[in-house]
Amino acid sequence: MASSSNQKTGFHARSNSFPSRLNPAITQLDEHLRRSRASEGACTSSSLGGKLSSLQDLHDCVNKLLFLPLNQQAIAQENNGKLIEELLDGSLQVLDLCNTAKDALLQTKESVHELQSILRRRGCVETGLTSEVKKYLTSRKVVKRAIHKGLKVIKKNSTFSAFNGDRETTIMFNMLKEVEVVSLKAFDSLLSFISGPEARTTGWSLVSKLVHHKKVASADEEADINEFAKADAALLALVDRNTRKSDNIKGVQTPLESLELCIQDIEEGLEYLSRNLIKTRVSFLNILNH
Repeated sequence: MASSSNQKTGFHARSNSFPSRLNPAITQLDEHLRRSRASEGACTSSSLGGKLSSLQDLHDCVNKLLFLPLNQQAIAQENNGKLIEELLDGSLQVLDLCNTAKDALLQTKESVHELQSILRRRGCVETGLTSEVKKYLTSRKVVKRAIHKGLKVIKKNSTFSAFNGDRETTIMFNMLKEVEVVSLKAFDSLLSFISGPEARTTGWSLVSKLVHHKKVASADEEADINEFAKADAALLALVDRNTRKSDNIKGVQTPLESLELCIQDIEEGLEYLSRNLIKTRVSFLNILNH
């Protein structure tokens, strides 16, 4: 991604000197790119909604830009084949990461529902609960492995061919490349959020604070642990042999409920975004086959 960052700087510098008569759709895309860049950084519970909303708006704008016949013709006429294929490959990478996130959320949500069903049964046998919790924690490991595999896509260097078309089409191409860079960074942040830190690395003192509420975690500690990590930590404490389950079953319900709501919010945002990403790929394919 290092080369992408360098390229990105060039895109931004170029966009700062747009002529006033530039296609309004390109000017609008530049504005959404600015907003997306402003929301870059680690994903937290409080920033998650804004990040997804910014990404949705960005890809909405991309599809409006690609929908215009004049832009399609300009790209098709100036394109030497390789450039549009690069954009097409990039759009596939972003869509794959979106699907990775959706699959991870679905698997986690199903496990959460199974756990909640057991917890609602007041007469549940602790052995059965422990078995279900272990199954949930195992499923989270599978999710983390899938996320780690997906994130390897982002670590690869993304290089783009030089483009020498007319000024407006060149700006448009460069901005579409930057959309890919911004999107990959956003999914890096989102997938890291879903994966959460390894519960053991958060420290059992923090787990105790989160589960037993005997102490209040510091602001820095709270910033480093989200709904996924809180649920993981609470369930690890529940099955830990040094922890009495009867003391902690109630403490597990709240983080699971919070996690369920968090998953629902992310899923809604990703579903809308996924449809936009598919539209973008269709547009690129149509231009390539023009």
